[in-house]
Amino acid sequence: MIDLARTSQPGHLFCFGLGYSARHLADRLLAMGWRVSGTCRSAEKQTALREASITAEIFDRDHPVTDLARHLAAATHLLSSVPPDAAGDPVIDLHGAEIDRASPHLAWIGYLSTTGVYGDRGGDWVDESSALSPSGERGMRRLLAERAWLARAQPAHLFRLAGIYGPGSSALDTVRAGRARRVVKPGQVFSRIHVDDIARVLLASMARPNPGAAYNVCDDDPAPPADVVSYACDLLGVTPPPEVPYDQADLSPMARSFYDDNKRCRNDRIKRELGVTLAFPDYRRGLQAILGAGF
Repeated sequence: MIDLARTSQPGHLFCFGLGYSARHLADRLLAMGWRVSGTCRSAEKQTALREASITAEIFDRDHPVTDLARHLAAATHLLSSVPPDAAGDPVIDLHGAEIDRASPHLAWIGYLSTTGVYGDRGGDWVDESSALSPSGERGMRRLLAERAWLARAQPAHLFRLAGIYGPGSSALDTVRAGRARRVVKPGQVFSRIHVDDIARVLLASMARPNPGAAYNVCDDDPAPPADVVSYACDLLGVTPPPEVPYDQADLSPMARSFYDDNKRCRNDRIKRELGVTLAFPDYRRGLQAILGAGF
C-alpha cells in the first residue's frame, strides 16, 4: 500500500459528518500533520472536536454551512459520510454547486455508502461489477446518493461499507450491556469491517486517486450474526444468550430490515488496486484486538 505520509505534503481534509468512521480517518490524518475540518450535528460535538484540533460547523438539512466556499478553498480533500434522507442527499442538495466549483483544486473526493446498494442475493457473492438492486427504501436512497456524487464535476470515490464495528461499538459492548441476542435465520450472513480498516482503505485511495471508482470495504469472512455474538461471549467468559429463531424474534422495523438482505461481499478490488492489507481480515481477530486494547 502506498504510504500517504511519505508521498505527499500534509493536506487538509474537509469532512461532512465527522462521525465514528470519519473520525478514525481524521485522527490518522492529524497524527500525520494534516489539518481537518468539517461538520457535525450538535454544539456538544462541535466542542469535543475543537478540543481535538478539528474545526467543525453545525450542519443538517435545516442548517447549511455558512460560507462553505471559504472552507473548501482551504481544503485539498473532501469526504462525506452524511446519509441521505427521504428528500435526498443533504450535502448535494444544499452544497453541490459549491463542491463543483471547488473541485478543480481538490485532489480527492470520497463518499461513504453501504453494501445495501446490492440488495438481497440469497447469500451469493457480489463485487463492484454486480448489478445494483437495493431491496428497501434505505438502500434505494443510498443508490440515488451514489449517483448524485458520481455526477459531480469531479466524480467521487464510492466506498460501500459493510457492517461497521470497532472500539466502543462491537459485539463486546452489546454483550457487556446485556443487549446481545443470537437471532438465527438459516443461511443468513453479513459482511463486516473494522473501523480501523475503513481508515486504511480511505488513506490508500487518497494516495492513489481514481475518481468514479467504487470499492467494497469489508473483511474476508462473511458470517452469521449469532456466531459473532457467541465469539464475543467466549472472549468475555460469559454464557451466550439463547438462540432465537428469526420468525420468533421481536425485532424493530429497523433491525428487521437488516435481515432482508443476505449476501457475501468480495473485497478483491481494495487489495488489487489500492494495495490494502486488512489489519483485521475476520471478526475474530478484530474482536481480539478490541478486547486486548481495553475496550
